[in-house]
Amino acid sequence: MSLLYTKDHLEFYAGALDFAKRVVAPGLRERDAKAEADVSIYRKMGEEGYLGACIPEKYGGLGLDYHTLALLSDAFEYVDTSARVIVSVHNGLHSLALLQWGTEEQKQKFLVPVAQGKRIATFLLTEPAAGSDVAGLQCFAEKKGDRYVLNGEKIWISLSTVADQYLLMAYTDREKQKARDHHGISAFIVERAWKGVKPYELHGKLGVRAGVTGGVAFENVEIPAENMLGQADEGFKVAMSALDNGRYTVAAGCVGLMKASLDASVKYCNERTTFKKPIGKHQLVQQMIASMRQSIDAGELLVWKAGELKNKGVRNTRETGMAKWFATVAAQQCADHAIEIHGAYGFSNEFPVERFWRNSRGAVIYEGTKEVHQLMQAEYALGYREDAALRCELPAWPVK
Repeated sequence: MSLLYTKDHLEFYAGALDFAKRVVAPGLRERDAKAEADVSIYRKMGEEGYLGACIPEKYGGLGLDYHTLALLSDAFEYVDTSARVIVSVHNGLHSLALLQWGTEEQKQKFLVPVAQGKRIATFLLTEPAAGSDVAGLQCFAEKKGDRYVLNGEKIWISLSTVADQYLLMAYTDREKQKARDHHGISAFIVERAWKGVKPYELHGKLGVRAGVTGGVAFENVEIPAENMLGQADEGFKVAMSALDNGRYTVAAGCVGLMKASLDASVKYCNERTTFKKPIGKHQLVQQMIASMRQSIDAGELLVWKAGELKNKGVRNTRETGMAKWFATVAAQQCADHAIEIHGAYGFSNEFPVERFWRNSRGAVIYEGTKEVHQLMQAEYALGYREDAALRCELPAWPVK
């Protein structure tokens, strides 16, 4: 397995990082302080092709490999987590799910405009009473003729009021819902503009304040039967495979956050002096710097491994979960080290490291808490968990 990125990969990363610094960084401190998102940034991402980076050209994307998705996530989160979140929900959780599970007709209708950046997309799984406990979903879509009638509510949804289309999970079998049998869940493509769809925003978040997070309520929303993604009762599998891709982008993004924490700390270490010498000369500061460097290297290796498996079309649920678990915990620790190194200044928004920590705190919760991932890895090691083959697998790269 080659762990070296190609020249094309590195050029793509440099371009994405430059874009983030030019487009995302200006005004970021103010947007974060005021908890305001700049929606125009999303459209500019689309214009650059970033919202369809690893979608085949025949479906409106750039046709690049899955490593590119990791590099894009890394570069965007280096500047701000809210920019990486767009990549995670639009590309990882939504678009790749359509590529994996969609019919040709669905790909032409729903994937092409999303890959082209003409429409913004997101993923709806979490509910007020159901997060890690997916079997506890309350959303229900009742079959009535050639349509499903949806009722319920989703929460903690990125881009809730901005996305044009949602990938939503809901029960379609009432008896299985009562029995908490996740085999009764189905996946649907739902449009925000439909009657009965009521998105809203959440405020007062600890982190990712420069991005949109909210919920969506559904009141007798009619969904055409052809908008079901995958087969009836296959929604849990659709959701879990989508999370394989979302977790991959989160892990890669956390590598970018670790790099940002290290770079900010190194800069400060060489500028700040105490006891007549740069603080970087103090051994306990060096210990934190070394720990950050170690975490970055380990995180990159885990992300690379998952990306290689994705490129080869090999199931990677365990490897992606490991990358997500390690990188999210490590990113929080790196951000904490960065605050410690900056001292009192790290406790204010005069420097970006306090934002790094606030943003890192969410990543150990969403898309599977660190505790859930820890248990999953134990079950894999003990032989209690084994991934069954899916009817539709994420296609290997290049996609034929």
